[in-house]
Amino acid sequence: MAHHDDSQNPKGSFRKFLEHLSGAGKAIGVLTSGGDAQGMNAAVRAVVRMGIYVGAKVYFIYEGYQGMVDGGSNIVEADWESVSSILQVGGTIIGSARCKDFRSREGRLKAAANLIQLGITNLCVIGGDGSLTGANIFRREWSGLLEELAKDGKIDKEAVQRHGHLNVVGMVGSIDNDFCGTDMTIGTDSALHRIMEVVDAIMTTAQSHQRTFVLEVMGRHCGYLALVSALACGADWVFLPESPPEEGWQEDMCIKLSENRARKKRLNIIIVAEGAIDTQNKPITSEQIKELVVTQLGYDTRVTILGHVQRGGTPSAFDRILASRMGVEAVVALLQATPETPACVVSLSGNQAVRLPLMECVQMTQDVQKAMDEGRFKEAVKLRGSLCPSAGCAMTLTGPLTLTHPHGSLPDSQTNCNVGVVNVGAPAAGMNAAVRAAVRVGISDGHKMFAVYDGFEGFAKGNIKEIGWADVGGWTGQGGSILGTKRTLPGKYLEDIAAQMRAHRINALLIIGGFEAYLGLLELSAAREKHEEFCVPMVMVPATVSNNVPGSDFSIGADTALNTITDTCDRIKQSASGTKRRVFIIETMGGFCGYLANMGALAAGADAAYIFEEPFDIRDLQSNVEHLTEKMKTTIQRGNESCSENYTTDFIYQLYSEEGRGVFDCRKNVLGHMQQGGAPSPFDRNFGTKISARAMQWISSKLKESLGKGKRFVSDDSICVLGISKRNLVFQPVAELKKETDFEHRIPKEQWWLKLRPLMKILAKYKASFEVSEAGQLEPVQHRGPEEPAAI
Repeated sequence: MAHHDDSQNPKGSFRKFLEHLSGAGKAIGVLTSGGDAQGMNAAVRAVVRMGIYVGAKVYFIYEGYQGMVDGGSNIVEADWESVSSILQVGGTIIGSARCKDFRSREGRLKAAANLIQLGITNLCVIGGDGSLTGANIFRREWSGLLEELAKDGKIDKEAVQRHGHLNVVGMVGSIDNDFCGTDMTIGTDSALHRIMEVVDAIMTTAQSHQRTFVLEVMGRHCGYLALVSALACGADWVFLPESPPEEGWQEDMCIKLSENRARKKRLNIIIVAEGAIDTQNKPITSEQIKELVVTQLGYDTRVTILGHVQRGGTPSAFDRILASRMGVEAVVALLQATPETPACVVSLSGNQAVRLPLMECVQMTQDVQKAMDEGRFKEAVKLRGSLCPSAGCAMTLTGPLTLTHPHGSLPDSQTNCNVGVVNVGAPAAGMNAAVRAAVRVGISDGHKMFAVYDGFEGFAKGNIKEIGWADVGGWTGQGGSILGTKRTLPGKYLEDIAAQMRAHRINALLIIGGFEAYLGLLELSAAREKHEEFCVPMVMVPATVSNNVPGSDFSIGADTALNTITDTCDRIKQSASGTKRRVFIIETMGGFCGYLANMGALAAGADAAYIFEEPFDIRDLQSNVEHLTEKMKTTIQRGNESCSENYTTDFIYQLYSEEGRGVFDCRKNVLGHMQQGGAPSPFDRNFGTKISARAMQWISSKLKESLGKGKRFVSDDSICVLGISKRNLVFQPVAELKKETDFEHRIPKEQWWLKLRPLMKILAKYKASFEVSEAGQLEPVQHRGPEEPAAI
């Protein structure tokens, strides 16, 4: 969660804060409405547990607004256990329905009567913009509805006074990511997981038969899923509702497909959003595209419509964490609401949870649709880009990476610059996507790109080859590091590396890697005085499963590792619930950085996570053992632990085995290197592609400055780490990052995710202190200019 303003909250402690924020005597109703989305259950779980934690009553409202109108057994009080074991379940356990009755005033009158009977005056609505608009109308009419009920003698005057106003907080659950004001809606990341699983599977069969596949993905009014999946799989062409193809696109597309075939590419992938249209607002269907390819080019073409597969399956780690954070923030927002506060929606901005005025966001979402209906497509893209920054950023990128570059002919102006790309440290999923993006953006900027194999060691030995456009085809979906990577630092090879840079005339260097890459960059920076070859622009893109690079909140590969941990925990939980009364202790990677352990614990619903950053001693372990022993005596019969590497896993395992004797038995699992492997998650493919493309643009602009001047780069700002910080991509000179680094433990001194520690503990029923969103205020909706770099 984002943090609370400490001026109102001197200890910064949640317990202190809770005294002002007691839920005692309050009742919260939670409902899911509209289309379902993976992660809704995680949100419901967080609302229920946080509500109970602060002393409120929480009610499930089954079947969305229909249940609210029908009342009776559709509105049931929830307890702690009623949301146990739902974190890993897709869909929504409290059901969702489209509801006609609620659209009429009579329906809303019935709903109000049902809520008043139970004293529910706080609503948490999880759904799309339709559901949220409905909630807002309900809130506006509330006092009128109560007066009408009192007039008809259905409720007494006292109830009207006591329950005089309704507070509404929304969370957006929609796989389309079509809501303006939030970077990601609940369910989008999981839908991308489903799409990429299908695309990866289709690619192998298409390759065997030299086929063309037309894939139709969801998105009636929003092309986000189509766009990001096209970016993540390197599709040949993509059709979006917001950005219809120019007149004569049929010919352009066929030329593009045949050029790719001529270049020995054995398959073509075309991705179509279900709402794709042309400039006349006529639909472009997948069948139409297939007909076109078959008649014009005679290629063997197949259509696959993904349909409801995209809504199904288990939520990804990202969606579980997102929904848990939003659920907790929603409860806090409800408890802080006054009759004057407008209905708000809890959304994600960068890695901050923020509150925005609900109706403004709905209005903007509808403005996009209106612009499209009236054929103002440039404006629609601009609105989408400024409000859904991840979509805007991706739209500018698909151009150079997949679509526009006629790969045969190089750009008109050659810069005569050579740029080297090297992978350093341990492999991380998404590294290859980053290399591919760098190579292609570099080539479209007119540079020659050189691949350095096997890290700094290979650099010193001269394992360097020019790499072309086609050489990186199909790299996005590959795990590990195709260029090869080593942990060796450049320190002892400086002479040789300088010689190789001279021999290959390397004018700039892009380093993709983890903490070793950061240390390597520092060593190269220090060697600039002795070796002028190092006086070139150098930039590092963080890629490590541990997410421990200073200067960036996220690194490539961490999301894939989190999903691996979460999947494994889900399986282990299943095995545990079969045997009952068993505690699992799971060791994750990360050295001294507890990111994977902490976030994995949050996503898998673990009971505790032991990490280096939060020192623990034998007493803490003891109280955790007691807590689990208590829990095991109730109905919850498993726990799982992620732990750090100081108190060894073996030690914790022995302690738990000893203490739990007779109540539970204990098993341990060390996940090890499987966290580094596997195909990259959609988030890592997308993040790797965008951040690496941004790094190349920076290199190009630096090289442009020095064109013809033979300039040497010696200033600190020519050797940077590119990271994502809060909401923006920022370049930070390594020299400045030094003071923010704990070199002994290889971690940044400040880590944003530590603020989420209490969240995990609250949801596992510990007494934790916790800070909430900045000053708990509504933020104005930001209009982002199309040029501003968006968060990922």
